[in-house]
Amino acid sequence: MRSPTPARPASLAGPATLMVLGSCTSLQIGAALATRLFPATGASGATLLRLGIAAAALLAGTRPGIRAWTRAQWRAVILFGVSLAGMNGFFYAAIARIPLGIAVTIEFLGPLTLAAVLSRRPRDLGWVLLALGGVVTLGLTGEGSSGHSLDIAGVVFVLVAAVFWALYILAGARASAEVPGRGALAVAMTIAALVLTPGGVRGAEHIADRPGLLLVALGTALMASVVPYSLEFAALRRIPRRAFGILLSLEPAVATLAGWLVLGQRVGLLALAAIVAVVAASVGSTLTAAQRS
Repeated sequence: MRSPTPARPASLAGPATLMVLGSCTSLQIGAALATRLFPATGASGATLLRLGIAAAALLAGTRPGIRAWTRAQWRAVILFGVSLAGMNGFFYAAIARIPLGIAVTIEFLGPLTLAAVLSRRPRDLGWVLLALGGVVTLGLTGEGSSGHSLDIAGVVFVLVAAVFWALYILAGARASAEVPGRGALAVAMTIAALVLTPGGVRGAEHIADRPGLLLVALGTALMASVVPYSLEFAALRRIPRRAFGILLSLEPAVATLAGWLVLGQRVGLLALAAIVAVVAASVGSTLTAAQRS
């Protein structure tokens, strides 16, 4: 059994809630900004720019003492970095083809399935089935933005991203246990950028002489990596994990809103109902986990 979560002053709950919502909003606006880079860089180039710039910022801020790391620490961080590369690389390839809100909704199958596998309780399997029902509904409607059908390759890419998200959760937990502070995240993000370099460097080079797109790339890195991670770290110190998980479960809804406001991506009522089903499954899974802790 986990040790009880220390009591937090009620006055901290409000700011922490805003931090988590700010993190979700920043992350999805960053993803929406990244799509502005796709015509020039491609999805792989945009992913490399985002992770590379964010890695440089985090390395400068943390200055991890990697010379003292053991083999076990390096193995944990390298696995973390590879999972980070896969999660982001396939997700950005997906949102180049399907609407942002639908992509995030499908990707949530990763952590939900992981929670059910680790739990092995029928109730948790029920939450996954509810989420799967929502995703299948999206597939059956075939509904993308502006009434166009969903791109099959985009759906496959985001399903692969969901698998890497589950691996990212496991690898991140191990890396954070092996390496204190944010040094593991900074180095893992650097490794992720290196993994994506062969496929993304050509696309990234296309904005070298285009200041406007360089600013978009910088905004993407800050909004999709540096800001959300910083807000999440701060929020976790102020509210219980249960509340944090519930708020994070709103991400598909936030992504749908960001896709509509920033990219003009509209979804129909049936697709919205499917997204609500996935959000409900994520909230339910979080509450169930809290009852067991």
